[in-house]
Amino acid sequence: MIVGPTKTLFMDEISTGLDSSTTFQIVKCLQQIVHLTEATVLMSLLQPAPETFDLSDDIILLSEGQIVYQGPQENVIEFFESCGFKCPERKGTADFLQESLTTTINTDNK
Repeated sequence: MIVGPTKTLFMDEISTGLDSSTTFQIVKCLQQIVHLTEATVLMSLLQPAPETFDLSDDIILLSEGQIVYQGPQENVIEFFESCGFKCPERKGTADFLQESLTTTINTDNK
């Protein structure tokens, strides 16, 4: 519940128990609020649908408590490609990022 004016919201796993369409609608509404009020929303989402992921302005990717990437959503693929990871055609960006981070973690821990 939000009481009174706020400029920052922290949201953890808001999509739990929701279908992808409902999650998209909620994130789209939050995006509009952010753009209209110049607020900030920091939201964690596990495996968002491509349409929902594309609503992000900036993203922060964490792996084992360390920041792997922080910046504009539209630059993340370019960043990962510069690190040697290529996103296959027809693979959603969020899925590619999760698989790349998981592969890196599993490789590093062997």
